[in-house]
Amino acid sequence: MGNSAKTDNFLKAIKKYAKAQKNQIQKEVRQLRDESAKLTEQQAQRDSEKLINDKLEQKRSEQTAILARKTQKGQKALFEERVKMTEEVFATAEQKLLQYTQTDDYRQKLESSAARIAELFRDKECVLFLREQDMGFADALCAPFNGKASVKADKTIRIGGVKGYCKEMRMIADETLDSKLLSQREWFVENAELRVDA
Repeated sequence: MGNSAKTDNFLKAIKKYAKAQKNQIQKEVRQLRDESAKLTEQQAQRDSEKLINDKLEQKRSEQTAILARKTQKGQKALFEERVKMTEEVFATAEQKLLQYTQTDDYRQKLESSAARIAELFRDKECVLFLREQDMGFADALCAPFNGKASVKADKTIRIGGVKGYCKEMRMIADETLDSKLLSQREWFVENAELRVDA
């Protein structure tokens, strides 16, 4: 074999080796490019999922805040409507009681209340309190006390009724319409299921 054939074979071998190396390098570049593209795609997907989740959470928070404000506003309006309804009910009741104080039934009720107070205080000295407009009934209301009662006007009694105080027993007997209406109001607020339709 001559030098030329050896040189040709050597060149062929170098070309073959270079071609194999070139193919190997191209294969590795494709693999690296594919892996890089895959990693980039995965990162982009994670980033977009995070962005979507963050936006959804932000929107959820905004909607929750809006709902909370609307609920609070609705509850406040409902509370105000209930208070208004309660005030109307008891203003009407007070007016009816004031009308009742102009009747003979009211005078009889005062007398029976005074008799209950006299029974409670058992002939002990006491003071009866009336509203100014009821002072005309003072003598009749003192009768069950056998002369052991005095009567005073009480400006805190706005509607009517009688209140007795026995210093010796350290006791107050309240038969006023004011206190009875107040206790009914407390019961009403606790037990009335006021429904306000929108």
